[in-house]
Amino acid sequence: MRFLPAVILGSLCFCFQCCAQNRKINHKDEVRISKNDSVRSISYLNKSFTVPLFSQAHQLYLDSALSINPRHAYLWQQKAMPLFKQKKYELGMPYLDSAVKYDRSNHWLEYRAFMKCIFQKSYREAIKDFNSAQKQNGNSYVMDHSYVFYKGLCYLQLNKFDSAEYFIGNEINKELKERNSVHYLHWFYLGIIQFEKEDYTKALESFDNCLSEYSQLPDAMYYKALCLFRQKQNKAALELALKAKENLKIGYTINEDNAIYESYPYQLNKFMLEVFIEGLNKKSNRLN
Repeated sequence: MRFLPAVILGSLCFCFQCCAQNRKINHKDEVRISKNDSVRSISYLNKSFTVPLFSQAHQLYLDSALSINPRHAYLWQQKAMPLFKQKKYELGMPYLDSAVKYDRSNHWLEYRAFMKCIFQKSYREAIKDFNSAQKQNGNSYVMDHSYVFYKGLCYLQLNKFDSAEYFIGNEINKELKERNSVHYLHWFYLGIIQFEKEDYTKALESFDNCLSEYSQLPDAMYYKALCLFRQKQNKAALELALKAKENLKIGYTINEDNAIYESYPYQLNKFMLEVFIEGLNKKSNRLN
């Protein structure tokens, strides 16, 4: 599997408005209105794509569309989405709630669960939404991962490590059984859980599995280095941390689409890494 550095991936985000224009309105979301009103509503929606996504003009065009068709779930979601990407969660969530309220396609509930997990970081509320989505759709997928994976991530963030390990471990076992391949992020978070439980031997195995899928991932290198440090393998830890620093500088990191807007749990940053390397160097100098 080949990954692009985040600096390259980030340049692709400017395409999202053009892509959004190609999304046809799902008429399952729409309460029946007159043909003329439908044409007017769609016209305002299309105009919203001609102005910057984060502009007030974008929101005003959507307001005009909603004044004609106020029960259209997709229009409400479109109002919420740019606000979440600007970290205006409190402002955006009521719009997303309306998308779920008027949804007839069983889609926006799972989307709201994802937004609560990754963007808003309301983990207990996210678990509730994922549980409801599972009742509707089974263990389906949203943003490339299963509901079970995200529930595991939520439990990790609530320090419920046994529950987190149960869900993410089940997801990994399912992947191994169905296609003999596991997403690198699933191995990464299993390693994080094992690290938090101070089971460094198992954590090292999981981080190695992660790096076999995404060999340049500095996040996995950093936490693997922490495991080595806890096992008093300081030289190996420093070598790996320096390699992680090099890859992070190039732009490699967690390569999820939405990582350009939000940091994922335990995602590495430059400050964390530099403090760790500085501490290892000081310890090495004292020993010498």
